[in-house]
Amino acid sequence: MKDDHKHGPFRDAHQDVETADSSPDTPQTRAPAYRLAFDDPDFLCREELRPVRLQLELLKPQMVLDERGVESTIVMFGGARIPSPAEKATARTQTLADLSGFYEEARKFAYAMTQKSMESYGREDVIVTGGGPGVMEAGNLGAHEAGGASIGLSIVLPHEQAPNEYVTPDLCFNFHYFAVRKMHFLMRAKAIAVFPGGFGTLDELFESLTLIQTGRMARVPFLLFGSEFWREIINWDALAEAGTISDEDLDLFRMVDTAEDAIALIEAWDGETGWRDSIPGRL
Repeated sequence: MKDDHKHGPFRDAHQDVETADSSPDTPQTRAPAYRLAFDDPDFLCREELRPVRLQLELLKPQMVLDERGVESTIVMFGGARIPSPAEKATARTQTLADLSGFYEEARKFAYAMTQKSMESYGREDVIVTGGGPGVMEAGNLGAHEAGGASIGLSIVLPHEQAPNEYVTPDLCFNFHYFAVRKMHFLMRAKAIAVFPGGFGTLDELFESLTLIQTGRMARVPFLLFGSEFWREIINWDALAEAGTISDEDLDLFRMVDTAEDAIALIEAWDGETGWRDSIPGRL
């Protein structure tokens, strides 16, 4: 038996896969039952194996990011349909065209945070997006332009595009389960920036806020880019006035309109008590 420090005294699984693939072609070796369990997609995709698939989907990115030494991330949520300023003429609505400025703010924000990340050799403050177009592309583009790495957490959807070209290739992950993907967005989050978007962005926004509100996640700087958009889309004060949230819950986030204001708020963050008293954009 092979004995090395990486695999211990047991035969490497890759070797057994190769051996099984080279077995004589007989009715027995062609039968599904003969396939190695961990090398059998049909078996792994059975309904009873869902707990195993959930575990694998949690483990794979976790192990890769640990091996890369990534300790904290800057999360960027936002709409896939928001065009770059150069492409705003192709936007489906005038509102989307008007929101194209936030593509540029996302790029500038990611660029500045990646410069900060590189001070820790890419261990801290690593940009993470959903890996797609729009605001996500802008975030990965900004990190790429700064010369640093960024993470893309893609998910298999019926009409999903390929990951944008600016995600660092060996930090580009693909998910089946939304729940596990959300965990990886937030497990290392040092700050969360939410740009205008649709159902997916709203889902990510409220799930993240709920985790912080209920104490399941530590408070971090939580920034909503586009104050006019967010005040029009969501009546935050009405929620507090109705009593469905507390007045204090409105202090969990800040609205900003520029990358510069967002960075100032992150720098003003006190890890124990939240934001210091004198900061821009305070509600």
